Amino acid sequence: MLQSLKFRNQINQEELEQKVKKMYKAVALHPEVTYHFEMGRALAERLGYPSEILDQIPEEAIASFAGVGYYFNLAQLKEGESVVDLGSGSGMDVFYAAKHVGNRGEVIGLDMTREQLEKSNILKEKYGFWNTFFLESYIEKPRIVASSVDIVISNGVINLSSQKENVFKEVARILKPGGRLAISDIVTTLKLPKSITCNVSLWASCIGGAIPEQDYLSLIESAGLKVEAVTPNPYEFLSRGAKGATEKYGIKSISILARKPEFNSFS
Repeated sequence: MLQSLKFRNQINQEELEQKVKKMYKAVALHPEVTYHFEMGRALAERLGYPSEILDQIPEEAIASFAGVGYYFNLAQLKEGESVVDLGSGSGMDVFYAAKHVGNRGEVIGLDMTREQLEKSNILKEKYGFWNTFFLESYIEKPRIVASSVDIVISNGVINLSSQKENVFKEVARILKPGGRLAISDIVTTLKLPKSITCNVSLWASCIGGAIPEQDYLSLIESAGLKVEAVTPNPYEFLSRGAKGATEKYGIKSISILARKPEFNSFS
């Protein structure tokens, strides 16, 4: 059995949710604070986000950016496409995608943290991103119609879920036939011990919920999607403990492109 399928019995779901909400509330309201992970424009540029596009995105959204990779080179967004961002935070990737799909396209950001949603909605109104929408929703149960989305994106969020298989099944459900999944996330080389996978604080820190890369890819393909590309990201944790776990268990960031078959068996 894949490692992630066992997590729901190991971790206190309610405690995990509250811990994650508390951490990303702080990220939204206090991006100037030092966390165990890097944030902001310097991180975005190092990961590969072009500065000329970042210049067109609200600085407040970039300040709260806590992604782990760059996947838009894999996504190849086109004008007029519909996009859903799982775990949209303060909206940087939503606004980035909105610049690519144009006024004929739309980008929907889903997040469970109220403060992140409030911030992203304020920025949408302030800067006139009228092709974007932000909804309160869990990524395991996205409030999106089946077979209605061209591409699903996500940046460092799915590893926080103890129900990853449900996330990918929902991705397959909402994608149109031929639709793409383009994400960056944290995975491991070695299986993490229970002392880490049962620790709620380490889950909320994007470490405890990470699973072996091959298990992660297998979950995507088990949901009915075909993995087409996997690339590494130059991402590093900041804290000494996180760096130690990275070295010991091969914790790393990767970007993934997967596609739903042209025939539709999920609607």
